[in-house]
Amino acid sequence: MDFSEKKRIVFKVGTSTLAHSTGNLNIRRVSKLIEVFSDLKNAGREVIFVTSGAQGIGAARAGLRTKPKEIRQKQACAAIGQCELMHIYDVEFSKHNHTVAQVLLTRDVISNKTRKENVTNTFKTLIEMGIVPVINANDTVSIEALDFDENDTLSAIVATLCDADLLVILTDVDGLYDKNPRLPGAKLIPEVEHITDEMIASAKDKGSEFASGGMLTKLEAAMIAKEQGIPTVIIKGENPEILYDLFENKATCTVFNAEKE
Repeated sequence: MDFSEKKRIVFKVGTSTLAHSTGNLNIRRVSKLIEVFSDLKNAGREVIFVTSGAQGIGAARAGLRTKPKEIRQKQACAAIGQCELMHIYDVEFSKHNHTVAQVLLTRDVISNKTRKENVTNTFKTLIEMGIVPVINANDTVSIEALDFDENDTLSAIVATLCDADLLVILTDVDGLYDKNPRLPGAKLIPEVEHITDEMIASAKDKGSEFASGGMLTKLEAAMIAKEQGIPTVIIKGENPEILYDLFENKATCTVFNAEKE
C-alpha cells in the first residue's frame, strides 16, 4: 500500500501516548505530535484528530491518586480533562498557524439520522475550511461508562463519517503481534488481509495490551473501517516522527488492508 497518496487521515491517539503513567499530560510528546500533525497539514494532508485521555488527565488535575470508579466521578473528570486537552491542543496548533475545533460525540448522535447528517456536514465544512477537528467521546453526558470502547470504535466511525482515506491508531505497541508482545518469540504481523478468529482470541488475552480496551477494540475498529473500504494502521506513538516514516512507506506497523467497493 502506498501511504504517500493518502490525503484525508483520521489519527486516533490513546491515553498511553498522550500521558505519563501518573496520568499527567506528556507535554513534550504532545508538543511533538502536534508539530508533526501541523507539518502533515502543511504538506497538503487533511488531519482529523480523535483524542483520548480526558478522564485520566482530569483525574490527575483533580488530585486523585487513582482512576475514578463511579460514573459520576468519571464524568466530572472527563469535563476537567477535556478543558485541559483542548487548551493544550489550541496552543500547540496555533504555534504552527493552524486552528482546531472541538467535536464531542455520543452513540445517540451516530444512531439518529438527522444528528448523523448534521455532524457529517460539520466535519465536511471544517475540513473544507482547513480546520483540524478534534474529536472525543462526550463522556460528561454519556449514560454508558464506555460509550465508544476506549475511542477505538469512535475513530473508525469518524473515519466513516469523514470518508477518510486512512485510519491511523497510535498506541504503545508497534502493531498486532501473533501473541502477547511481552512474551518471548512474539512476532509482529506487518500486514493483515482478513481478521481471523484466532486474532480475536489472542486479543482477549488478559493482563496485556491485548486486553479489552487494548488490542481487541483496535481490531474491532479495523473491522468497522474495513467494511467501509478504509484501511487501518496500528503504530507505536512513542515517537510521533514515526508518522513521517509511515507516509514514506518505511514504518514498522501493522496494516489492515481494505479496498473501496
